[in-house]
Amino acid sequence: MSAQRRLYLAVGLGGALGSVARSLVSVGLWHLLGPGFAWGTLAVNVAGSFLIGLYATLSEPGGRIFTSPARRQFVLAGFCGGFTTFSIFSLETLLLVERRAFGPAALNLGASVLLWLAAVWIGYRAGRRLNRLKG
Repeated sequence: MSAQRRLYLAVGLGGALGSVARSLVSVGLWHLLGPGFAWGTLAVNVAGSFLIGLYATLSEPGGRIFTSPARRQFVLAGFCGGFTTFSIFSLETLLLVERRAFGPAALNLGASVLLWLAAVWIGYRAGRRLNRLKG
């Protein structure tokens, strides 16, 4: 199997496992703490941010963990990507801050939040409109 295929397989398998883990955490916390707050989402975003920061640092060139590109992407793009979409956002923003690229870091933070909220609002409104058209 080619290195490219191993990489795609690793990302896919990691993503599947991350997605299942996210579901288990979200459902578990919903049952434990109730539906009053998005505890599951908060928990996976915080945990995923911690995990991606930790593993990216430990497995970078010169880090403590020597790993193949496929194994690194299994965790970073695959598992963390499936577990949460927030982890890579937080890592990228942190790296900008560490490079003292404060303008781009602030732009990334502000634009991301605004675009996420705008997209969810547009999707919500479109769904409401489509719901009115059915039947």
